[in-house]
Amino acid sequence: MLTLFTAAAVLAACAGLRWFLNRPERKDAFFWGRRIRLTALWNDGAAFSLPLKRKLVTALSILILPLVWVFRRRSPIGAGLALGGGLSNLWERLRRGAVYDYVQFPKLPKIGRYVWNLADLAILIGGLLLALLERKK
Repeated sequence: MLTLFTAAAVLAACAGLRWFLNRPERKDAFFWGRRIRLTALWNDGAAFSLPLKRKLVTALSILILPLVWVFRRRSPIGAGLALGGGLSNLWERLRRGAVYDYVQFPKLPKIGRYVWNLADLAILIGGLLLALLERKK
């Protein structure tokens, strides 16, 4: 139940934030001493600019999401984060052919050049929790 609640919350937060930020009148903005940049980028490829085609990324998402569900007992919150973020990006990819990315961390070494969205961050944190934690019985 915790996994489903977490996934639903992430999915709703991703949809709400995308709706709020994807407006033509919104301009790029910097926050927290230029450490965070809100921008707009439609990404039809894979995360971290991996050279994967859109159809392959979509197919991999469809195959991986059920596996996340299988491992939900390992970390219910981690699975919920990964499922919610994965479903959000998959839904957007199926609907629009691309994912709307909007946040960048320009001062971070190596990853500062990438533009993310909330779903990407949820997938990353959820994947780490699934990999590192095991639920105590």
